[in-house]
Amino acid sequence: MGQSLSNVIGQSSVGLLWLIAALGAVKLFKKDNIKPIYAFIPGIREYFIAVIAEREEAGRTYFMLIVLRIAVGLLAGIFDADSKIQNFWNVIVYTLAVTQVLFSIMIFISLCDVFRQKRRNAILWALFPNLMALIWGFSPKYMPQHDRELTGDIENAARISGASIEAIQNGLTVNLTDRSVMSMGRKRYLLKDIHLSIPTGHMVLLLGGSGAGKTTFLNAVTGYEKANAEIILHGRNFYNNYDNMKYDLGFVPQQDLMRLSDTVYRTLLDAAALRLPKNISREDRKKRINDVLDRLGLLSVKSSQVSKLSGGQRKRLSIALELISDPLLFILDEPDSGLDGVVARNLFERLRAIADEGKIVIVITHTPDRVIDLFDDVIVLAKDAARTGRLAYYGPINEAYKFFGKSSMEEILLSVNQKDEGGEGRADEFVEKYVSEYMLSEGSETPKQNDSIFKTG
Repeated sequence: MGQSLSNVIGQSSVGLLWLIAALGAVKLFKKDNIKPIYAFIPGIREYFIAVIAEREEAGRTYFMLIVLRIAVGLLAGIFDADSKIQNFWNVIVYTLAVTQVLFSIMIFISLCDVFRQKRRNAILWALFPNLMALIWGFSPKYMPQHDRELTGDIENAARISGASIEAIQNGLTVNLTDRSVMSMGRKRYLLKDIHLSIPTGHMVLLLGGSGAGKTTFLNAVTGYEKANAEIILHGRNFYNNYDNMKYDLGFVPQQDLMRLSDTVYRTLLDAAALRLPKNISREDRKKRINDVLDRLGLLSVKSSQVSKLSGGQRKRLSIALELISDPLLFILDEPDSGLDGVVARNLFERLRAIADEGKIVIVITHTPDRVIDLFDDVIVLAKDAARTGRLAYYGPINEAYKFFGKSSMEEILLSVNQKDEGGEGRADEFVEKYVSEYMLSEGSETPKQNDSIFKTG
């Protein structure tokens, strides 16, 4: 009876300690945007405490030491009849235990640094980890203060508009609430609060510094990496109708993806077989290919091998591959990369002609000022204080110059780039200005309806 009672008390104590550790870790994890569920799993819990302490590698090692101690303990139980082998296993277990303690102290010292507490608190963490997790988790006095270069200054980031604009019937409407990823158990926001409409017939420049989220934004629009967003193309939800609408969108990546040994005509013939309806006649398919070749100035080289084309011709062929299905939306990632000024100008003039036919063309280029007269509008993305890609401006080119007080796209880009990137570090200023002046009604948190900035038609 006494033995049974002792067992019950012992098991209850273990359960209580586990609950205390879990409750403290839950509150601790919430302070650092880590999923609370991890607090209930021994070993994983300690790993994420190391993540909070910015000692992720040490946390991995600590977790592996726990696994090894369990494995060695099981092996020791198998050989308990042999005292020499038993002693051998005991030495390994004690060595692992000591190593584990050393790593835990290393993690706890870093944890004190992150929470801006004296390092001597690491001793208390080593002796009473469950109690310390409970105190630091529940007390508002203890808050992690990570390096702002890594995590961003969330408190000083420009406000979120909460806007949602009405979809237009003839064009592209993007209502992107956010795009996030999980990194070491934390949710990291790549993009937030991007709302815009682009009418048909418009050619739009996508401008932003490194890490501002240009590629992430394009991937969200194309559905390659879906975001928490609603993408409406000509009145239809692109995400919900992806299989039926995927050829309504043409995407030309920076790198050309073609077999160099094929001819230009054969390359387009293969693309036509994939993208055009199966019931189209052979003559109609041939006519479509020749029309596309003519529009992009490639008829004279249709029998040439891709490997023999110049850089400009090869880029035009990449565009032709997407144009073959007559898409509604064209997206191009640095189509002028590696091209000289004259060739690049000719390429952009052809893109302008495609837009004038009632298409939407969105382009990333690192040399926008030499062809800016061909664009209608500009989307400016910038990293706010929280290091999240935000919309700093969307609208006509001439209004962009007034909005930023600059005379070129290069100057606009420098104004929103971070200071450590050689810019002026004014991203939050312009994001806030855009939210205030173009997205929210004056003196309220209500989204503006049909404002001219959404506008550009």
